[in-house]
Amino acid sequence: MSGRLTRTRLLAATTVAVAALSLTACGGGDVKDEGAAVSSSSPAAPTASASRSAGTPATTPTGGSATKPGEDAAGTSGGGSKNGGSTTGGSTGSGSTTGGKTGSSTSGGGKGTGSNGSATGGSDDGNGPSRTPCGAKNTKTTATPVSRPLNHMLLTVTNTGSGLCELLNYPVARFGEAQSVPPVIESTRPQAVVTLAPGESGYAAVILSAADGSGTGGYTTSSLTIGFADDSTSTPRLSGKGVYVDSSLRVTYWQTSMDNALN
Repeated sequence: MSGRLTRTRLLAATTVAVAALSLTACGGGDVKDEGAAVSSSSPAAPTASASRSAGTPATTPTGGSATKPGEDAAGTSGGGSKNGGSTTGGSTGSGSTTGGKTGSSTSGGGKGTGSNGSATGGSDDGNGPSRTPCGAKNTKTTATPVSRPLNHMLLTVTNTGSGLCELLNYPVARFGEAQSVPPVIESTRPQAVVTLAPGESGYAAVILSAADGSGTGGYTTSSLTIGFADDSTSTPRLSGKGVYVDSSLRVTYWQTSMDNALN
């Protein structure tokens, strides 16, 4: 009887102990929940969704890589620009791009126009000997009648200057007090301007009268005035009693030889 009572008491004591332990365990769980509540009230680190809501785009750029922290929607990092997957630092438009960069870049804020601008071609001015028109000041003129062809006279102009001169056009021949000058024979025009070096001579022929006597208004004169292209004049001396001229009076262009003049 006493043994059964003892066992009953032990069982009761064990039950009480288990109940006490259970209460203790429940009390400890409440304390842990309070700690979790306290910790949850403290500031939490920003999450990925919070970062996106703060202004960071969640979309992926065209280059295929996600936007990195610090980049804006255009893919700019550190004030530079990202083009074609490569990042270039610095601000655009203020520097100069050389060495075959993109065509839209400007060098020094201006537009490239080649090397030192446009090149200018050379000039022949001042090259070669100086040439001036032949005139009374730099030549000597003589008038000589010839036997062949008939009724012809040869004019000779010699360069007495120190440089080249050009014997232009034809002699403006005025005989005596004539109001007009004889016309030129156009078929005698030379292919090039007659140029005389110092001491050289040019020639022209004068047809004084018709060989067959068909000319009219003839007269004899002992004075002759020759005009040049520079408006100067020379008065060569006529030999003897002078020369006879009529309406057949003609002159040739200046030539480089007396043969060309007389023929």
